[in-house]
Amino acid sequence: MTEGWREDRPFLGFVIGSDPADSFPPDPSVRARTLLLLLLSLLAPTVGALAQGDAISRLLRQGQGNPPTAKPAPPPVAKPATPPVVMSARIGEHDDRTRLVIELSDPVNLRAFSLANPNRIILDMPEVAWRMGAPPVPSGRGLIKAYRYGLFRAGNSRMVIDLNRPARLGETLAIPPAAGFGYRVVIDLFPTTAFESGAGWPADLKAREDDAERKAMAATVPAVAGRKVVVIDPGHGGIDSGTQGVNGLLEKDLVLAEGLRLAKELRARGFNVFMTRDKDNFVPLRDRVAFGRAHRADLFVSLHADSNPDASVSGLSIYTLNDGRSDREAAALAKRENQSDVIAGVDLSGGNSPVAPILIDLAQRDTINKSSRFAEIALAQLAGATDILARSPHRSASLAVLVAPDVPAVLIELGYLSNQADAAQMNTEAWRSRVAVAIAAAVSRHLAGDAPAAAAPGTRSRTP
Repeated sequence: MTEGWREDRPFLGFVIGSDPADSFPPDPSVRARTLLLLLLSLLAPTVGALAQGDAISRLLRQGQGNPPTAKPAPPPVAKPATPPVVMSARIGEHDDRTRLVIELSDPVNLRAFSLANPNRIILDMPEVAWRMGAPPVPSGRGLIKAYRYGLFRAGNSRMVIDLNRPARLGETLAIPPAAGFGYRVVIDLFPTTAFESGAGWPADLKAREDDAERKAMAATVPAVAGRKVVVIDPGHGGIDSGTQGVNGLLEKDLVLAEGLRLAKELRARGFNVFMTRDKDNFVPLRDRVAFGRAHRADLFVSLHADSNPDASVSGLSIYTLNDGRSDREAAALAKRENQSDVIAGVDLSGGNSPVAPILIDLAQRDTINKSSRFAEIALAQLAGATDILARSPHRSASLAVLVAPDVPAVLIELGYLSNQADAAQMNTEAWRSRVAVAIAAAVSRHLAGDAPAAAAPGTRSRTP
């Protein structure tokens, strides 16, 4: 499944008006009346299957009036064997609004709502396949600053729209196929002076997310008795692509491939290994932490790849947790990594913000010491397998994914995707195999109780 991230780059331009959805009358009520007969003729049989609180089903109910009470409800629509396909998207930037039109192969139950801090529009829908080719690029002059899309959870896809300034959501409209177009969903954003006070998660979707989090915390998989448990956490995923390399390599793809390879190596050495994700889906930061604790991990290894405005900076580094006392570069990395939930439109209410200050108590100091011990072992082991960041490769930062008080945890930045040489070698099978073997060897030494070794002669490094 293809995901994307479009930001405010130079406007590519496209024709507005080739699709009637791009040029409806400005009054939402007029548009609704114009579409009502088309909507009812195609979608009325499925009204009973649509969620009662979403905008599309409300529009249908308004047009139908009160149905006879004796008429039985229509049967649920069967789930398609393959997910609907998002075929295209168009952005129309007008004086009084910004319009987003999404074209699909099949009708979907789409929900649109707004979130604050930062200001975003969330389009939540069942799982779809994204086949948009070259998606439109916002000009930066309209309300849309950037957007991204992809798989959020199994069975659930999402588009997250970042806003340049406050906006109000208009009524979501659905249009059946016509004039060579597929099913279309039309979302209008209107400028406003302040972000709407009603911004927040719909109650039913918030309940769904809370339930998913509880399942993540409660989930345990029987482990082979007597074996150490290692949890591998490939960062980002799904709607959150992470860093994009100078060669086009996506961080989420790199770390998933390396995580699967590392899992195979560790299982061959007799460890119980679990992964926070083993496919291209998004996992919220707090669910990753809960997963490690639920599996009573002896070690939690989060895999990432770094970037830097200075393209000459290169090499692998390893991060452990601290309480906020970081150098400027480590603090900047923590800020980027901790934004993953914001990027994916996760509910951060109720004191669950990943960017909240991290407080470390005395009981957690021992966990941090164990984490630091593994970091030193791993750097010594990896020195013969890849390039190591020359200046301070063992760093500490307030990283939300490392906060479990009872699970030793590290975040390994495999290299810099902003560096030509790093990006090239990280895209090779030989490099990935060497690094997976080296990390697995370090895990074996650490969990066997070995003391950290000094860096081996011939350490591969470049000056940052």
